[in-house]
Amino acid sequence: MESNTSKTFISSPKSQNMVKSTSKMIVALGSNQRSVAGGPDSTILGAARALQAHGALIRKRSQLYQTPCFPAGAGPDYVNAALLIEAHWSPAEALAHLHDIEHEFGRERIKRWGQRTLDLDLIAMDDVVAPDLPTYEVWRDLEPELQTTRAPTELILPHPRLQDRAFVLVPMADVASDWVHPVSGLSVSQMLAVIPAHEKAEVIPLNQ
Repeated sequence: MESNTSKTFISSPKSQNMVKSTSKMIVALGSNQRSVAGGPDSTILGAARALQAHGALIRKRSQLYQTPCFPAGAGPDYVNAALLIEAHWSPAEALAHLHDIEHEFGRERIKRWGQRTLDLDLIAMDDVVAPDLPTYEVWRDLEPELQTTRAPTELILPHPRLQDRAFVLVPMADVASDWVHPVSGLSVSQMLAVIPAHEKAEVIPLNQ
């Protein structure tokens, strides 16, 4: 069952000798194609239910938002949302579950930033920086012209582009506005405050 109670991220010490604890994660969801669940809005809601079926506890779900396709002109508008979830997953396990759910909804990884039935991005897990700070910084600072052609072969946490994207930050603010970026030290609200107003205006709440 979903809970609308907002939870602050609290990291707990982890040790190989300890019982595996739960982790709190922010997942960004996007769709601009029909799936087995129906249109993009139904797909997003169906993906949330699938996460529950995979063992995640949904702490909070954002509104659904309509956003322009990224990059511009690449296809129909998207429906975007964010979830705050909790699960007994490592980063690698979380990524595997997200990819499995994308596959369940017909996602085919053919073109980077292409049209898709479902996109699930692990944006953050507690205050984890993965695989390490230098690697994270390389991907965060990647030149814009290289971002469309290069993709990491390993999971990068937090998502290296989250601070640049209104379509990620606006839904995130619904579910975890007080989450603090472990590298920049900025909260979601602070990162959103410096996004240009015209970009935030393009993230439009859908009537639900």
